[in-house]
Amino acid sequence: MAVALIHAVRELLYDAARDLAPTLIVVVIFQAFFIQHMPDNPVALIGGFAVVLLGLALFVKGLDVAIFPIGETMAYDYARRGSFLWLMLFAFSISFASVAAEPALMAVAYKAEAVSGGSMGALTLRMVAALGVGLAVMVGVWRIVRGHTIAHYLIPGYLIVIISTAFAPPELVGLAFDSGGVVASTVTAPLLAALGVGLAMTISGRNPMLDGFGLIAFGALAPMIIIQIYGILFFLPADQAAIAVALPPEAQHLHPALEILTDFLHMVRNLLPIIAVVLLSSYVILRRPLANPKGLAVGMLLVALGLYMFDEGLQVGLFPLGEEMTRGLMRDGVSMWVLYLYGFLIGFATTMAEPALIALSIKADKVSVGQLNGMWLRSLVSVGVGIGIVIGCARIVDGTNIAYWLIPGYLLVLAMAKLAPRFIVPIAFDCGGVTTSTVTVPLVTALGVGLAERTPGRDPMIDGFGLIAFASLLPMIIVMSYGMLAHWWLHRRSSPQEEALTPAARAASGD
Repeated sequence: MAVALIHAVRELLYDAARDLAPTLIVVVIFQAFFIQHMPDNPVALIGGFAVVLLGLALFVKGLDVAIFPIGETMAYDYARRGSFLWLMLFAFSISFASVAAEPALMAVAYKAEAVSGGSMGALTLRMVAALGVGLAVMVGVWRIVRGHTIAHYLIPGYLIVIISTAFAPPELVGLAFDSGGVVASTVTAPLLAALGVGLAMTISGRNPMLDGFGLIAFGALAPMIIIQIYGILFFLPADQAAIAVALPPEAQHLHPALEILTDFLHMVRNLLPIIAVVLLSSYVILRRPLANPKGLAVGMLLVALGLYMFDEGLQVGLFPLGEEMTRGLMRDGVSMWVLYLYGFLIGFATTMAEPALIALSIKADKVSVGQLNGMWLRSLVSVGVGIGIVIGCARIVDGTNIAYWLIPGYLLVLAMAKLAPRFIVPIAFDCGGVTTSTVTVPLVTALGVGLAERTPGRDPMIDGFGLIAFASLLPMIIVMSYGMLAHWWLHRRSSPQEEALTPAARAASGD
């Protein structure tokens, strides 16, 4: 027993260290060759990385013990009950509760309040985004139940996004796309992935690979539409002199131990709405006890503890270092190609450690029985994020309106959704929704704002944001390109064998 436990802990720590290694390598390379300056606080940096490593290991274990079983079990129970109304109500409630509590969305909401000079309140934005995601996930669940092709829903949805982008105020375009990238973050993404896959596995005639993924994409789409429509109808540019950056209230000075406890309880509080929805569904609506209440409690505790340690480690170690490196690279005399290289590598490295992407890749690996390797999927997505950040940096330097880049980009995505094999399309759209989360957002935002401040003629509040939108767009293109190439290659090499495939297998491969 003890040997098995030690082996399991060692394996979790090894996986977490492997996920964080690219970030550490990027830091060492740029500090040694370009910045040529020791970090201000190397002890805090090392300690922060150690805490992040342990937090990531606990979070992944909590996913296996609590989050994934919750989503799949609830989907199974509602499908067995046969009540479509209750199923839709559950999908809305669990999505609304998890999005309203997303820490990444809170950060973006405060940014929105600052940009709009208070005309768009942070709480209003969070509630509107949560409402939009809840409704969009209901549409996604409807699609799974009916067995419709996901492209028939996402293509019209993205066309609305593109049309809205053409008319929305420039101050809100980048913000709307950034919000779409952060709503499906560390807690929401695993829940939606488990809910979708659980439904597809339960309903007769559904394929988990074809039908189970895509709920994250629906959730990411809603804020892009709602915020831009809000901007078209109600947004008034604020007087620059009147703009006051709205930040959360300053915490009172507390004893360090009490401060740690308070921060941890805040993390637990973020999970309480999800737990409340699960308990209400189980005991009041389904009228049956939880299958494994002890496992749920332990798993949620591991998720809360893992996320808390992950976040604290980032605050202590990685974020200060990222800002320090950005300042070092923005000084006079540093070539632009160095900035682009840094943007690509830091985007790649931090995406490899994104908890939401790790959760999605684990689920895709299990559902496909290893045919869609999770590590390979994460590598592809990370390359896409790196390329997206480079393009976004070039856009800031060039000064072109962000809409001129995003509209053709999303038109390309829509065209590829019609051409790519069916099995890859839902996962590709989901990947676009989980790439920009806890780790990537602060570092990428610091890079974008720093670059806008350094470049003459750029407004940091308008030009500095939007890198997250590029970091969400390019992974969809890269993953669907991979699916198309792999399908073409396999088709070319195994044409005789394909004659023996079943009609279902042909449908899954896109033939």
